[in-house]
Amino acid sequence: MVLFGIFALGCTVVFMVGGVFLLWASTLTLPTIDIIEAQRAAQSTKIYDRTGEVLLYDMHQDIRRTVVELGEMSDSVKHATIAIEDDGFYDHYGIEPFAIVRAIVRNLQDGDLFGGQGGSTLTQQVVKNLLLVSDKKISRKLKEWVLALKLERVLTKDEILALYLNEAPYGGTKYGVEEASQGFFGKSAKDLTVAESAYLAALPQAPTYYSPYGSNRDALEARKNTVLAKMHEQGYLGDEELDAARNEEVTFRPFTSATIKAPHFVFYVLDQLQEMYKDIDIAQANLRVTTTLDWELQKEAEAIVYEKAMENAEKFDATNASLMAIDTTTGGILVMVGSRDYFDEEIDGNFNIGLALRQPGSSFKPFAYAAALEKGYTTETMVYDVRTQFSTGCDKTEMSSDENCYAPVNYDNEFRGPMTFRNALAQSVNVPAVKAMYLAGMKETYTLAQRMGISTLDDYQRYGLTLVLGGGEVSLLEMTEAYATFANDGYRIPHTSILEIRGGDGKTQYTYEEEGEEVLEVEIARSITNILADNNARTPAFGSNSYLHFPERDVAAKTGTTNDYRDAWIIGYTPELAVGAWAGNNDNSEMDKKVAGFIIAPMWHAFLEKYFELYPESGTFEDPEPLDTTLHPMLRGVAPSVIDPGFASSTPEIGDSLVLAPHSLLHYINKDDPRGPAPQNPSLDAQYPYWEYGVLLWRMSQGTLTIDDILNPEEVDEESTVRVRITEPDENEKYDLDEVVETRVRTSVDDEDATIERVLYYMDGVLTATYTDPDRRYEFMPGELALEPGEHSLTVVAHSTDGARGGATVDFIVRD
Repeated sequence: MVLFGIFALGCTVVFMVGGVFLLWASTLTLPTIDIIEAQRAAQSTKIYDRTGEVLLYDMHQDIRRTVVELGEMSDSVKHATIAIEDDGFYDHYGIEPFAIVRAIVRNLQDGDLFGGQGGSTLTQQVVKNLLLVSDKKISRKLKEWVLALKLERVLTKDEILALYLNEAPYGGTKYGVEEASQGFFGKSAKDLTVAESAYLAALPQAPTYYSPYGSNRDALEARKNTVLAKMHEQGYLGDEELDAARNEEVTFRPFTSATIKAPHFVFYVLDQLQEMYKDIDIAQANLRVTTTLDWELQKEAEAIVYEKAMENAEKFDATNASLMAIDTTTGGILVMVGSRDYFDEEIDGNFNIGLALRQPGSSFKPFAYAAALEKGYTTETMVYDVRTQFSTGCDKTEMSSDENCYAPVNYDNEFRGPMTFRNALAQSVNVPAVKAMYLAGMKETYTLAQRMGISTLDDYQRYGLTLVLGGGEVSLLEMTEAYATFANDGYRIPHTSILEIRGGDGKTQYTYEEEGEEVLEVEIARSITNILADNNARTPAFGSNSYLHFPERDVAAKTGTTNDYRDAWIIGYTPELAVGAWAGNNDNSEMDKKVAGFIIAPMWHAFLEKYFELYPESGTFEDPEPLDTTLHPMLRGVAPSVIDPGFASSTPEIGDSLVLAPHSLLHYINKDDPRGPAPQNPSLDAQYPYWEYGVLLWRMSQGTLTIDDILNPEEVDEESTVRVRITEPDENEKYDLDEVVETRVRTSVDDEDATIERVLYYMDGVLTATYTDPDRRYEFMPGELALEPGEHSLTVVAHSTDGARGGATVDFIVRD
């Protein structure tokens, strides 16, 4: 009896709940078209600038819809829609129970009952579009199912399909396939090709994300191909038709709107909203969005970019430009100009080139120098700007970048000899930058750039040392954010575009909360800023009154031009504002061969001048701590040709003898511990012989060595009064790379009134040392002199006080 009672109670509850559900379901009715339109207008999402007063875009204001009969639509758009949205459309009764269960299971596995797996039929989507309810509640799904079943009873399948195709959102203001067809392709829906139909069918799932006017064209292309594949699988397309559709060139008409402001920024915000609200139709989500945009600055930027880009098109064959500005203290995007003119079809103006991946040229260099400072190097570290082969797979004498070799040149094809990090970065000299990245470490440079906001680089090993000269691809927006981190003393605040979102009920759904972190030590960030703001340091390259300089303001800046002159960059900042600008061509064609200082810097300068007019109060940069005076001379900017007892333990006493052979930094400094002890055997560093050879070539080019100073035995005058005999090393004696070679030389002068005043030592014809004491022994290790395994010659020349000279040569062998 007890069990029977429980069973009876259960049945009663089920019947009662079922009865209530049926009663509730019977009250549900489909709204009329007039009600739908009124709700759409009321629920339109609106986007404002940061004041909340300037309306940038009302998503309903431009809405257009043209209703057409199903027979006035091409078969291809019907088939494409069914293939991607509901391949069982003609077989179900409005809902697919198994699809619903499958979707619920998948969503629960993902931890979200209302996740991306909707299991919706075309009929359900019609109901959802008509109901205009975007909240994720069980009651909404129940309504959707009930009304889908009702709709199937009152309308035929073709009528439901026609209703869907006339009501579906295709992006922004375009509702219905006819309006989308006219807006995107300038033709009626009955004339759509297969490929065009596939594009349209791809859009309703996420019309904002897949918009051809947004920044996700690659994603749209991939989904279009998915639609075509589904059509092929379901028999709507044959093999040849599939290939033809995949290869068809489809051109979208330019976006038009009489009401939108800052369109590149608006579409960027819509992308962010789509990420936040997933499967909701943003246009009808009834949101009030307050963004970070400074409309006054944006207006000025758009005018400046247009004017300067048009000038660049004539002067430099650079038809397009972009400019981004970020508040360094909040990360807010204040300005986003994605092209010279969003509505310019000739240059594909609706494409936001500021979000595209381009090579940044020398504007990437500060990351390598910052990574080197993290390791212990200083802003005054001395390296040689000399022609250098960096690829250890090539001979050190091969000064080219062919095949596996890498010997970069500078923008002016000149080499300057010893340079500090400060001067090299400020003047954008390439060879020292490559050396700085090697010293810092490729991985360390790569990870620092990532920490500072550069997310688009692949594995650093793909780029090698070319990364420092802009070998990777980055976006202008992320580069501007990274430079804002320098301005903010190493504290990175990710860029943002939205301050607040309110719903139709006035309640706040989202408020921006700053989430920053220190990614670079304060002193290092200030040191990089100090270099980039050092007008004296950059004057030799840019002049004292360049577009990078503002006499009354603290402004840091770095330009960048790619080797093939396809991209010109400038990124700079004040304490409050980071501004990045780019010039070039969307089709990646070359510009005129001018550096960025001529092409893009005037635009950047003009914008900052306008910014200072609007916001005259500007802060100042904090200076870094003074340099430690106890550091090794080459970390303090002292070149090794200057006599300084701190260079190496082998440096002779002044007055005893004078070493004239300067070495590269790797000779004196342990690459991975620059402030630690000197390396015991510098030749163990694979780059050492390459850097050393470059220094020796530079010395010869400077005229410090002359061929007259080099005497082979057969050239020595037999009647010379100076006699030289080399007793060690022996002829053809063999040595290891790290073995000390001790030399013994005997000299004499026939003239009793003359003495030996100096003895010069040449290795393979290159002067390596000069001693004023003829009895002093010259010692060296082959590896220190960058000697390769094989035969080498040591020549010793002695000069007497009466102007005579004599010499001798001995050959020796370096073992492999």
